Amino acid sequence: MKEHIIVRIVSKFFAPFIQLYALYVIAHGDLGPGGGFQGGVILGASMILYVIAFGLDEGRKRLSQKVSDVFMSTGALIYAGIGIFCILAGGAYLEYAELPLGSHHLASHLGMYGIEIGVGITVAFVMITIFFETAQNK
Repeated sequence: MKEHIIVRIVSKFFAPFIQLYALYVIAHGDLGPGGGFQGGVILGASMILYVIAFGLDEGRKRLSQKVSDVFMSTGALIYAGIGIFCILAGGAYLEYAELPLGSHHLASHLGMYGIEIGVGITVAFVMITIFFETAQNK
């Protein structure tokens, strides 16, 4: 792809906008279409676009396997941690209203945000890892 300068410039230009849109989809998942999974797929696709345009070596410089593994684990830990925190607060697993964050409405809202963020992080980095693994084993 080194000879395709237009593809490289366009992908480098659009990647931040795609990532911003992914964050929008994650943040508004409790109010409309979207959420952690969809936003995570869009976020992962932005990195995959960059790797397709610039190559696997450049992509690995930007995002190592170790960093990807840490983010995958962190996203799953956020999800599980919120669920366990709900249990410790006296509710069922992922019963957000029992979180000690003020009113039940606010606790439910913030609990859902936390879950969406955890799912988004996990899905994005799982997609990126799957892409790197399949691209390296061509």
